[in-house]
Amino acid sequence: MSEAIIEKITRLRPLLYHFTRIANLASIIRTNSLLSASVLHPQSTGERRTSPVEVPPNNGEASAVLNPHLRIADSMMAEGVSQEEFRWWLNRHVFFWPTARDCRQMLQVYRRREPAGRFCVLALDTRLLLAAHSASARLTKYDSGSSPRFPHRCSYRKSPEMFLPLDRFGSSVRTDTPASVPEIKEVLVDGQVSGVSQLLRAVYSDADEELPADWDHLRQPLEAL
Repeated sequence: MSEAIIEKITRLRPLLYHFTRIANLASIIRTNSLLSASVLHPQSTGERRTSPVEVPPNNGEASAVLNPHLRIADSMMAEGVSQEEFRWWLNRHVFFWPTARDCRQMLQVYRRREPAGRFCVLALDTRLLLAAHSASARLTKYDSGSSPRFPHRCSYRKSPEMFLPLDRFGSSVRTDTPASVPEIKEVLVDGQVSGVSQLLRAVYSDADEELPADWDHLRQPLEAL
């Protein structure tokens, strides 16, 4: 079942885009993985990060910088779900955008918030990524980490229930989960995504950061995203 779902998603969304910081490239290269905030910083709770948080090196690995949480209106939370519980759930996952347009919008948000920030985007092969992480992959219909401009007009509320397991795509009856590929707003993987070198198709960056030899030909200017 998952193979048919993966093929359906891949036909329309052949690449998945991961937004990160130049400062995180060394850690990504060294571990050959994308790690969730909870893996990088197990002591973290659901407390909101209002600014970037640097996680010191662990076991010889490079340091990493965690993005701040965007503000979410209390009115957007489902009954019985606290902001802290929801952020704890977000922290467990690695996030991807299914379109370059969605990723560009996130880039613009962070550029406005952090004019001096140095960001990059990794484009990864959808089919290979989902096949390798099908059991831990989730799909959302909405941007889970931000608050809509007019919360009172929204027909959904944020909770862990809005994250649809990959193998239930196309069979869920919940209206707050995606029913078609164009409705997929985010793709998430619980914990970490391993084998980045085999999945990577482009590195969008304006920095002169040194890349592994087998990554260098994938370098693209950030404005080409």
